[in-house]
Order: sequence, then structure tokens, then C-alpha cells
Amino acid sequence: MRAILSVWDKTGIATLARRLAELGWEIISTGGTQRALEEAGVPAIPVSDVTRFPELLQGRVKTLHPAIHAGILARRDQPEQVAALAEHRISPIDLVVVNLYPFGEVVRSGAQLDEALEHIDIGGPALLRAAAKNFPFVLPLVDPRDYEPVLQRLAQGGPAAVPLSERRRLAAKAFAHVATYDAVIAEYLRDPRELPDQLPLALVKARELRYGENPHQQAALYHLARPTAQAGVQSWR
Repeated sequence: MRAILSVWDKTGIATLARRLAELGWEIISTGGTQRALEEAGVPAIPVSDVTRFPELLQGRVKTLHPAIHAGILARRDQPEQVAALAEHRISPIDLVVVNLYPFGEVVRSGAQLDEALEHIDIGGPALLRAAAKNFPFVLPLVDPRDYEPVLQRLAQGGPAAVPLSERRRLAAKAFAHVATYDAVIAEYLRDPRELPDQLPLALVKARELRYGENPHQQAALYHLARPTAQAGVQSWR
């Protein structure tokens, strides 16, 4: 079993990797995540060892390689896809742990366009989308709060111990993470004077409420995850 770890929020990542290694998992990692694991004494394989190709364009191209994405996207119930992996000496990847740098923080720090563009992650969203698309066979993790429950399942019986309903929930969470990320970037790039044909909204839960419009209903308050303070509700009491 193999996992690829590449995270901005490193909360709990060393513990996750250590426990995966104890369960016999092979850990693949990149950049700052790999350094964090090494400092914690957790062995990790550089992604370039898997791709047999160096990072390109000052790190812009690292994980965008068939040796990574085919290992994530292959359906384990399709013999021809499993055979294709074997033919090209690609090992499956069963767990993808990725979370993305909050783009809005870059913009709010006063970054100019060039710097902001450099902070747009391509490889991370691609990894998450691939894992979430293939969630019946691959676990996507974006939230450190999900590490422990998933670890408990894996300790009980490996990936097969994670039920399809939980996999689906994790996939939805991964797609929402990427969609929010993309919506914030789109909001930053568009001309605020225009009325676009499509206007994606990135909403972040601020707090849960006691009840909804009626006492038996659940409710929560959400705010816009905007790259800059423009129109809309920015605070509440």
C-alpha cells in the first residue's frame, strides 16, 4: 500500500505518516512535507524517485506524471487497467493526503499579480481530483480532523475497512476543498465591475447555529471566502 502526502497545513501530518509506516505503508512526499517528515524521523520517498524524473520549472511540475496519476486513477476492478499498471511498472497509490495553501492569504498580504500567480497550485488540486474521482479505490484526505478516524479503520483492516459511504464523504470534501480554492482565485482575477455568466461562490462555515428557521431544523452561518475585502458580509455579531 502506498500513500502520497503533500500538505500546506502540516497539523498531524508526522503522526499520520508515522502510523501509516507502522502499518506497512510506503510514504511518497514532496518538498516541505518531505522535509517535515524527515525532521520527525519518518522515512519518505521523494516523488522524483517514483517518477524517475526531476522537478521542472522551479517546482511547477512535480507530481504531474503518469507514474503518479495512473497509480491513483487506475480502477482496481478492471483487469485491463491493472495490467496497464504492471506493464508500465507503476504501483497503485491508495491514499492521497493534500491540502492547499489558502490563496486569499497571499492576496491579502499585498502580493502583486506575479507573486499571486506563483502561489496557484496545479499539482495539488490534480492529485485531489484524481483521488476523489476514484474514491471507491483511493482515499482522499484534505482535513487533519479526518486523519484519526481513517487511521483507526486502516488499522482494523486496511483500505477495505473504510466503507463506501465514508469514502464518498471524503471525496465530496476533497472536491469542495478544490472548488473553494478555485472560486477564490477566480474572484481575484475577475474584474469586479463585470457581471460574469458564471459566478462561483466560496463559502466557509463560520459557526453552527442552535437551530434553523424551525426548532427541528439544523442551521449554520457561512461567510464568503474572498481574496480581498469587497462587497458582502465581512463580519457579524
